[in-house]
Amino acid sequence: MNKIEDFKNHLALGQQFKKDYIILGTGILDGAPLEGAQIKIPLKTLNRHGLIAGATGTGKTKTLQVIAEQLSLKGIPSVLMDLKGDLSGLAMSGEASDFILKRSATIGVDFNPQGLPVELMSISNEKGVRLKATVSEFGPVLISQILELNDTQRGVVALIFRYCDLHHLPLIDLKDFKRVLQYITNEGKSAIEKEFGQVSSASVNTIMRKIIELEQQGADRFFGELSFDVDDFVRTKEGKGVISVIRLTDIQSKPKMFSTFMLSLLSEIYETFPEQGDADQPKLCLFIDEAHLVFSNASKDLLEKIEAIIKLIRSKGVGVYFCTQTPTDVPDSVLGQLGLKVQHALRAFTAKDRKAITKTAENYPDSPFYKTSEVLTSMGIGEALVTALNEKGIPTPLAHTLVRAPITRMDILTEGEIDRLVATSDLAKKYNMDLDHDSAFEILERKMMDIQRQQENTPTPSSPPKTTTRTKQDESLIEELSKNTMVRQLGRTLFRELARGILGSFSGRKR
Repeated sequence: MNKIEDFKNHLALGQQFKKDYIILGTGILDGAPLEGAQIKIPLKTLNRHGLIAGATGTGKTKTLQVIAEQLSLKGIPSVLMDLKGDLSGLAMSGEASDFILKRSATIGVDFNPQGLPVELMSISNEKGVRLKATVSEFGPVLISQILELNDTQRGVVALIFRYCDLHHLPLIDLKDFKRVLQYITNEGKSAIEKEFGQVSSASVNTIMRKIIELEQQGADRFFGELSFDVDDFVRTKEGKGVISVIRLTDIQSKPKMFSTFMLSLLSEIYETFPEQGDADQPKLCLFIDEAHLVFSNASKDLLEKIEAIIKLIRSKGVGVYFCTQTPTDVPDSVLGQLGLKVQHALRAFTAKDRKAITKTAENYPDSPFYKTSEVLTSMGIGEALVTALNEKGIPTPLAHTLVRAPITRMDILTEGEIDRLVATSDLAKKYNMDLDHDSAFEILERKMMDIQRQQENTPTPSSPPKTTTRTKQDESLIEELSKNTMVRQLGRTLFRELARGILGSFSGRKR
């Protein structure tokens, strides 16, 4: 028996699946792709998470595209974090070429170009279904982790949430959160101290600055109503899984916003989805492109939260896939949870690069047919080292793989195509509206206005004569009032502008 037959038998023995699977490509031996050596990934273990890694330009995104396509054709929906803007083409049919047809024939699959059901989404100014969540839905623990607060400051946040629960003050957006912070250190200070004890003004000021920092990264567009229902990710059309592409091209320079959104999404899915048990296929798969943005800018507490959810969320039938340049971008505690590993080529330009490649090679099963560290630096575009978990949870043989070509467009949509896709979206009609229900901001403002009216109707022992000249006493009164947020309701432009100048936190409410 020759080496090629040994190789094929080796693959076949490790890929004896009883359930359904997707075909990722075909095996390569000694630099030549082989017919009859298909690389298969069982659907049953796709909730065990995965990694798609490789240097820039080696084909990571196209591999992500292929996997999302094959999942959709199997009726499995997916969510794609698109930070580079090159995944929207999934909605349109690809184009055949002699090269692609030849590759497909070698792999042993038909090339059937077609567009797939795609829902464009956004958490910023990009066109698409607007994804939002309320501050209350995050809860005090998650909000504190996102803001990177210390124990004392976390106590203040927990106090705020408790106070708002007891007094029916909905925390919808960041404006509500800031207004309650102002309230507990100004007009409501005595009531708060009587009920909960003294609150440190320094801690409140720090929390306020952290919130403003988050706002500057665009979080004010994310926090609000109508909250997105994660069940809307789990949809099919004509038997195909809907691919939700979250367009994030305008927040690459806002890593805190990205990690905030990612953690909230994973938390909501984990808390909402029921336990699925040992199912034959996943309920949903999430693909996080440029995953290093999640981990490199997250605090220790935030990382621990992400790691905990990754470990637990598979029981909900959800697989999470990280797409990044090197496996070292992902913490070891998360890397150890990943069942599917698709490793594209790495480049060794420095001694540090060579050490990283050696370390990367150690993350993969040994193969009698390859020296992994050498293959890692010699693979071409569209080639990858692949290992998955079989249906018993055992790693499949490591295979140098020629990845199949995408059946959808390998390019972005035009502006006109994006507009038409969003215009026909039922979810866009459902979520793309600005709601402004009564919440903590409005309730506290009315409360302060009522107090002001009572004060104005209360007679004073003696009233100073009216004068058109401002006295020092008047100036002192103006200064005192401008420190209090109730002046916003007095209706005088002068006082409103003074308050905004001092507090720096009032913003026009969208109506």
